[in-house]
Amino acid sequence: MAFSGDYEPSALGFVREQVEQIVRTGTTDGVTMKDLPIVLMTYRGAKTGKLRKTPVMRVEHEGRYAAVASNGAQPANPAWYASLLTEPVVELQDGTVTREYRAREVSGDEKARWWRRAVDAYPDYADYQRKIDRQIPVFVLEPLSGENAGR
Repeated sequence: MAFSGDYEPSALGFVREQVEQIVRTGTTDGVTMKDLPIVLMTYRGAKTGKLRKTPVMRVEHEGRYAAVASNGAQPANPAWYASLLTEPVVELQDGTVTREYRAREVSGDEKARWWRRAVDAYPDYADYQRKIDRQIPVFVLEPLSGENAGR
């Protein structure tokens, strides 16, 4: 399994608390950001090789999800951005269901479609983009097929 190994909790307190709640309860249900639903993404850290868990806003369309690298309107991409470029296979938990996905950064018209979905799901993304010079990256997470698709 791609997701065995040492887990390193986030340095950010609110992220650690959300992850601990999800792990403790076994579900992302009821865990929110500004009263909007989140999902839990597990990935391998690009620098450390350790497992990392990051809540991201729930942006779902036809079984695929977006991971928006907004970093709360900070000038740099979140650390997980480089990790997904290095190792694009992630686990995503939505509610009680955890599956493996392959992340790919999108651009052009595809990014525009996913960006609209993301802003519909979490309107603050539009404000974040207005506040910073960098273009906020968007990844689409597509389910892996076959026996690795579900757990």
